[in-house]
Amino acid sequence: MRELIIATRGSKLALWQSEYIKAKLEEKYPDISVKLNIMKTKGDKILDTPLAKIGGKGLFTKELEDAMLRGEAHIAVHSLKDVPVVFPNGLKLGAITKREDVRDAMLSQKYDSIEALPKGAVVGTTSLRRRMQLLSARPDLMIKNLRGNINTRIEKLKNGEFDAIILATAGVKRLGLQNEIRYFSPINTEFMIPAMGQAALGIEIADKPQIQAMIEFLNDENAIIETSAERDFVKLLEGGCQVPIGVNAKLDGDTLKIEGVVGLPDGRELLYVKLETKRDEYKTAGSKLADMIIRKGAKGVLQRAEKMALDTIFT
Repeated sequence: MRELIIATRGSKLALWQSEYIKAKLEEKYPDISVKLNIMKTKGDKILDTPLAKIGGKGLFTKELEDAMLRGEAHIAVHSLKDVPVVFPNGLKLGAITKREDVRDAMLSQKYDSIEALPKGAVVGTTSLRRRMQLLSARPDLMIKNLRGNINTRIEKLKNGEFDAIILATAGVKRLGLQNEIRYFSPINTEFMIPAMGQAALGIEIADKPQIQAMIEFLNDENAIIETSAERDFVKLLEGGCQVPIGVNAKLDGDTLKIEGVVGLPDGRELLYVKLETKRDEYKTAGSKLADMIIRKGAKGVLQRAEKMALDTIFT
């Protein structure tokens, strides 16, 4: 194989991620030409409508997947949190990279923490998961939808449209933007449970043995264990962008600790579960946690959450 083509979105973060993987591949295979095929996805084009209302996470992957299925690219680099748990025939998740900081972060020009936000402060996020957990702790806050890439969101904050915004810590750090605003405050996972796969990169590939063998070295064992458990949790709950679900798995030696939360977007009802298991039992950890929260009534809560999101939040 003389050429390897990476399908990627054109946002600064997507390009950073793809260039990062490109450099890794070029270092490993100096005789192979690695190129980027940059394209716009539906999620990049529709910026005035929340993702939950127009189809969810697949909006950032479909065009890249179609390019691989047509043979115009061999792999695609994604933020793993944006990768659906089910793949089209002919494609697969080939590698999961080492995880960065999994936490969400609050960015603000005036306030250094969520606790410091005044009553009625306007906080920007379109994530139902973040909205749910913010309003559960601070029902006095005003949550306003926020779309666009990281740079656009930070500009909106600087322009005074929000008192604070919530972003993924890893994305901000990868682009070196933590000093663009006065306060960059990562949020403890005990306060805000992240999205599945947050802070890892997922390498989606055309399902061919040669390509799988080439990208195998990008895998990180700990990231695979943690994110596999998280993705299994979401898969059993049949949850996507349209419903608020948080899940975080963390290895501590030979112990895997995993916690999950689902609830209503207004924060008035939350279901929380946690589990500790052995490292080598990670393949069943996510499903066990899902069973626990389903027995608490999670499926019904998520149905109500989706209706609430579409009827009242994203109208």
